[in-house]
Order: sequence, then structure tokens, then C-alpha cells
Amino acid sequence: MITKPALELQEVDTLEPLPDPPRTYDMQQRIRNFAFDGFLYGHFAYRTDVLICGEGYLRNDPYNDAERLAPDCVVAFGVDPAAIVARNGYVISEVGKPPDFVLEVASRSTGRRDYTVKREGYAAYGVREYWRFDWTGGQYHDAALAGDQLVDGVYEPFPINRERTGLIWGHSPVLGLDLCWDKGDLRIYDPAAGEYLRSPAEWRLRSTAATESLEAAEARADSAEARADSAEAEVKLLRERLRRLAEPE
Repeated sequence: MITKPALELQEVDTLEPLPDPPRTYDMQQRIRNFAFDGFLYGHFAYRTDVLICGEGYLRNDPYNDAERLAPDCVVAFGVDPAAIVARNGYVISEVGKPPDFVLEVASRSTGRRDYTVKREGYAAYGVREYWRFDWTGGQYHDAALAGDQLVDGVYEPFPINRERTGLIWGHSPVLGLDLCWDKGDLRIYDPAAGEYLRSPAEWRLRSTAATESLEAAEARADSAEARADSAEAEVKLLRERLRRLAEPE
């Protein structure tokens, strides 16, 4: 157990940022990394103590260059996200706890390493959950979707469900969400809400559609109000004519 208190942002600002890990980017991998981050940003937007980030080193000792694991996505609760981002990496001895969740998305160059070397490394670091997603369905990883939970320092696989539709999914207790492999796409289902999380782009489209619907409704209301005003004026005019006709000559 790590007992050293987490560093405050002011302290981290005085430390030199960790170097950027060397990377060979894969466009398929990158697209799905961004999508996953976007889903979680929206879901946990109400909290300020959640880190959702990746592509920096995960280390116990910031000065030990032999520690070379760099997760695609890290999720940590109850931390100072700004301090970790300022450090340009997740240093467990400084944060005060390991990440709660790590995701690796398959790529041509690192696929096998994700389910062998990295799996062992994240278990040694004490990462509570480690998930892997292979958009190819298992060409680069040992499975299309796989997840492990840490039990007594050892990873034990989560149950993975396969639907007749081809959907593959597993539940993450740490996130409280279902991770889904859907025809090569990474989707996130919220069982509490009974719906899939929306990406920032989907939220923007929904917001635009809602705005357009509101504007259309307001235009219809204005038109109806104008027609009502016109009808009311016509009724008043007819009443005035009837009154005059009813007056004795």
C-alpha cells in the first residue's frame, strides 16, 4: 500500500514533466481512443476528481526509464486531474494510488504486448481493472474484447457475453458501465440509464436538432398567435356590425 500523500498541483508544477513515450500511431487505434475518452468525458462531466487521459507513462518512480508502460486510456477517481496532466504522466508514488482502470486498443505494432507484457505490468502496478479492445475481432489481441479484475494481486478475467447479433460485451464494476464490441466499434452502455453513452459529436447533433425543433415550435406558436389575433379582430368587427344592425333607426 502506498502511504505517501498525493502531490498538490502547485508541487507538480515545480517538477519537470515526464518525457513523451515513443509511439507509432495507428489511425484505427487513435479513432477508438478518442471515441472512448469522449464517451467518458460526457458521462463523468459532473465530477472534478476524475482523470480520463492516456498516452503518457505510468510509473512508480518518475526517474526510472525502465518503466515504459504507456496506457492508451487511464481512468482514476478521487485524484487531481490537472496535477497529473501537468506532470505529463501518471506517477503512482506522487498521486498516492494506482489508476482504477486502464484500456488498451489493439494496434498492429503492440497488439501482442497488450495481452502479455502489459497485462502483467498493470497487475504489478495494482490497476484494479484492465480492459483490451481489438477492432479487428481478435487479429491483434487474443480476443475482440477482454477485461480483468485484480484479485489478491492477480488478474482474473471478467465474463464476456456474446449476443446473436454479434455484439460482444462485458461489465466494468469500476466504471459502472458495459464495454461493447459492436461490428468493430467501441461503444459504452449505461445499464442504469438503459441507453448507450453518446459521443460529443452525437450530443452536438442532438443539441442542434433540439434547438431546431424549439425554433420550429416557436415559429408555429407565433403563427398560431398571429392567426388568433386576426380571428379575434374579425370577431370584434362582426360583433360591432351586429350591434349597429340591432340599433333602432
